[in-house]
Amino acid sequence: MGEDLLKLDVGGMTCAACVASVEKIVKSNANVKAVAVNLPLNSASIQLKQDVSADIANEIITAINQGGFSANKKSDSEPLRDRMVKQVRVDGRKAGLALVLALPTIYLTMFAKDMGSISGFDARLLYAMVMTSPVYFWSGMAFHVNAWKSIRRGSANMDVLIHLGTTVAYFWSIGVTLSGKFSQMPDIFQNAEHVFFDGVVFIIGFVLLGNYLETVAKLKATDAIHSLMNLQPKYARLVADDDYTEMVPISVVKPQSLIKVLTGETIPIDGILENCKASIDESTMTGEAYPVRKGSGDEAFAGTIVLDGTIYLRTTKPAHDSLISNVIQLVEDAQTGKAPIQRLVDRISAVFVPIVVILALVGGLFWATIGHEWVDNPMNSSFELALMVIISTLVIACPCALGLATPIALVVGTSAGARHGLLIKGIDALESVHKSDTMVVDKTGTITLGRPKVSHIEIIDCEVKEILSIAAALEEESNHPLSAAIIESWSNVTKSRISIADIQTMPGMGMIGEYKGKVVAAGNQALMAEVGVEFAKETEANIERATNKGISIVFVCHGTKLLGWIEFSDLLRNTSKLAVKRAKQLGLDVVMLTGDNANSAQTVAEKVGITTVIANVKPDEKAAHIKSLQENGKRVIMVGDGINDAAALSIADVGIAMGAGSDIALDAADFVLIRNDLIDAVSSIELGNATMRRIRTNLAWAFSYNTIGIPLALGILLPFTGFLLPPAYAAAAMALSSVSVVSNSLILRWWSPISV
Repeated sequence: MGEDLLKLDVGGMTCAACVASVEKIVKSNANVKAVAVNLPLNSASIQLKQDVSADIANEIITAINQGGFSANKKSDSEPLRDRMVKQVRVDGRKAGLALVLALPTIYLTMFAKDMGSISGFDARLLYAMVMTSPVYFWSGMAFHVNAWKSIRRGSANMDVLIHLGTTVAYFWSIGVTLSGKFSQMPDIFQNAEHVFFDGVVFIIGFVLLGNYLETVAKLKATDAIHSLMNLQPKYARLVADDDYTEMVPISVVKPQSLIKVLTGETIPIDGILENCKASIDESTMTGEAYPVRKGSGDEAFAGTIVLDGTIYLRTTKPAHDSLISNVIQLVEDAQTGKAPIQRLVDRISAVFVPIVVILALVGGLFWATIGHEWVDNPMNSSFELALMVIISTLVIACPCALGLATPIALVVGTSAGARHGLLIKGIDALESVHKSDTMVVDKTGTITLGRPKVSHIEIIDCEVKEILSIAAALEEESNHPLSAAIIESWSNVTKSRISIADIQTMPGMGMIGEYKGKVVAAGNQALMAEVGVEFAKETEANIERATNKGISIVFVCHGTKLLGWIEFSDLLRNTSKLAVKRAKQLGLDVVMLTGDNANSAQTVAEKVGITTVIANVKPDEKAAHIKSLQENGKRVIMVGDGINDAAALSIADVGIAMGAGSDIALDAADFVLIRNDLIDAVSSIELGNATMRRIRTNLAWAFSYNTIGIPLALGILLPFTGFLLPPAYAAAAMALSSVSVVSNSLILRWWSPISV
């Protein structure tokens, strides 16, 4: 039975308790394996135990809708964004009405003197009631509706607290207002002097203002992803055999089709350039400020822009599997995921609202019965004092800040990374990277460019054509970087081909086969020993001198006769030395792990500032070396190219794959880099650290706010200072906490990688 993923847009969530409710509803379905719900993105990612079917999807959607939320299949992020934009406008209008009416209401309830009567009603209170009613019934209606939905499904969220606080305040104040005319009203209203109309309008107004600012922040946080979505054109210019072109939807363009892109246009699909050259602006994908000059045989990516000339592109992937599509998918998956630190918040949120309601009731009961006797009561009666405590406690304890602390930082951080080609794939890796102390790097293709060139051919007993022909025929079966260099050198020297039978790969050593009845091999000294080649002392001395230069060597033999060897040089990346230096400044021990010989590895390590080198490591042994470091108490970050390093990337605490084009990289790594540049690996570590700092700061603020705010609302300072937190102040503080958490996270929008 296969696994599949169901993605939904979920509306109606307002806090962490709502997230917990949706997760509980979804998990109750027997077909669900796991679920992750994201509050800022209003989305749910549901992993099923079997392939998604219409029945299963509809069953889950129906259950969520019956729970008081609104769920729809996630076909495109744009409709959700449209709804968020509309919600911003609605919240803005409702908050605007409440805040405009708040000023006259607070004047009427707190500062105005006797204004006479109207039809037997106290005019001052009647005007305040008229001002408050549209706020309670229109601006605050969503809170009341969602609160009852929450109560019906047996849970409690922010809406419940807002609803209880404003409803108690509003109808108590209505009772006091009506008691001026109707003598039949209970004495508790007849004797009361204080109303809470100002609290109602301020509570609803400030909460809506907070919601408005949060929604705006969500839109800003996801700008990067929506910008990426808009980069890929919807149509491509398909070239027919007679060079006739036709504009067609990119969805119908198959791999190996030929498309034409004009100057100034955006490339619609990944492909290889054919018989053309042009400068291409890749800044949208890699953050690289300068155009890249590309020619025939070079790869070009969807979303990048042709700056000069017309290009012809042979497509390599369908449109939905382009690099830009994979980037968008990676970021969306990361943003929907849940960091381990969030589990603590989830556990607290599950019991937070019920505990607050109990505290509010206990606090109100205390002040109404015995507490008022110990203090100089600032209210007219003990019952009014109790109401003040209940309302303020319910309002100030809304868990908005807790619910937003982790996910909003993740959304902003992952979006910031996407803008610069740094993709956080594994949410768990955020905490791991923050705690890591060791960075292990591959050499070829990571520290070096990974495009070695043949620098010298040492002949012992053959001609150059013979050694190159044998080596090239063997290496055609390999995808190692040295193989490409051998084949390129062979093609420059001779076009004659030889046929070698039974070619096999010897992992970590090289290639062997059969030619003219004898074994032929191209590889390292261990492979030569395997096939019985013996080295003369003079030859060994020459080999030692060559390896001391820091070069790589491939030996070639026919039978047990050594024909000679091929030397390779591979240039360092311009940023490798800076990357190692920066990693050390972050407190990381840097280790080189390579399959190359020790002399070559040590030479490169000295150039970039690495002191610990582990060389002559076979691809299947790299993971074992990572595990050995972990067993010695190290928390390891592995940086590799995602091909022969896949196992090591997987077993490391944090895997960083350079080059997002590799499917293996996408599967094995926690961080994926669009560019093949070691400095980006270090930048991604810094981004992870920066994101975790924001999450921790947010949580510290949210917990501190509730730790301080709830006791103040309960009246802890009343016996000592006479201070009692009014509901309006409680609402302002609650809104401020959410806005502070969001604003703190939005600082990540201005994060940028290390400048070179």
